[in-house]
Amino acid sequence: MAGAVTSIKDIDSSSPIVTARNVTKIYKRGSEPGLIGRILGRSEPPTVHAVDSVSLEISSGEIVGLAGSSGSGKSTLLHLLSGLEQPTAGTVSFQGTDLTTLSARERTRHRLENIGIVFQRFHLLDSLSARANVALPLVELGVPKSERRKRATELLERIGLEDRITHRPGELSGGEQQRVAIARALITDPALVIADEPTGELDTETGRTILEEFKQVAENRTIVLASHDQETLEICDRVIQLRDGAIANRRTQEIRP
Repeated sequence: MAGAVTSIKDIDSSSPIVTARNVTKIYKRGSEPGLIGRILGRSEPPTVHAVDSVSLEISSGEIVGLAGSSGSGKSTLLHLLSGLEQPTAGTVSFQGTDLTTLSARERTRHRLENIGIVFQRFHLLDSLSARANVALPLVELGVPKSERRKRATELLERIGLEDRITHRPGELSGGEQQRVAIARALITDPALVIADEPTGELDTETGRTILEEFKQVAENRTIVLASHDQETLEICDRVIQLRDGAIANRRTQEIRP
């Protein structure tokens, strides 16, 4: 396949796993220029620079935090780094492969094979059990059913949900749902884990427990997480502060000893 992405087994830990070069993402706000725009003679709707000329490198095994207030560009940058979205300008590379050169199908395959995503609001399917939710990425990869069930069961047992395997999301607490979401992100043995506000929907004590479990089950993986919570950011090797879509601290703040 043209532009195929490197397997996790072939990753060179001495080089960056993810590289962003002058990445910009611009959204048009609405379909009309609006009253002020018409007064000023604008024919195009106003635009928003969600991410503005961001450049960064993330090494294999690093835990990197993205900090900033709501609207600072954290989630958009995560989507760009994972290939969920394409930049308006600039490039995002995974182990030297420019994701902007891949087709939509190739980017989907890349995410399935190389990236695990923990969404802020879990995004679990209500009609499926915890085990079936965790196994979903393996279905897309064509893994046989018996192997899917085995791997999903083992992962759920590892994070303490052995008695919730057949429960559906509506029968689980918020913390249990987050554990399922984390297990789903790790089921494909990804090289990179993207987490958007991984404790944002949880109370303080549950969030603290989830973070400890997250660190344990994601051991030795590269993690990029977005959060406005200082306790969450404390698990990071370094934190990149975003403001108005741009990097605010060129010297990134070291968090962990």
